[in-house]
Amino acid sequence: MGYALLAGAIAAEVTATTAMKYSEGFSRLWPSVVTAVGYVLAFALLAQTLKTLSIGTAYAIWAGVGTAAVALIGILWMGEPAGAAKLVGLALIIVGVVVLNLGGTH
Repeated sequence: MGYALLAGAIAAEVTATTAMKYSEGFSRLWPSVVTAVGYVLAFALLAQTLKTLSIGTAYAIWAGVGTAAVALIGILWMGEPAGAAKLVGLALIIVGVVVLNLGGTH
């Protein structure tokens, strides 16, 4: 159940961050509302996740997957450049999350 809650937290955070881009500095109402609701939901779900998962594991996955997902959204749908450095950085994030998870199990 912890990983399902974590997936929801990631989805809410990615949605909120994407909506923030469309809020144009919080000058547009509905994207601003989606941003606020998304972050509240993301933190609420992350807090529930921490009841069953270790904080290091949960936060590494939440931050890493969220960052990679938002970067990919920027590349695929917002016209951001996908240079070699950005792609290597995304790969390193993914590798880092995997290594933290492999090293964190007992």
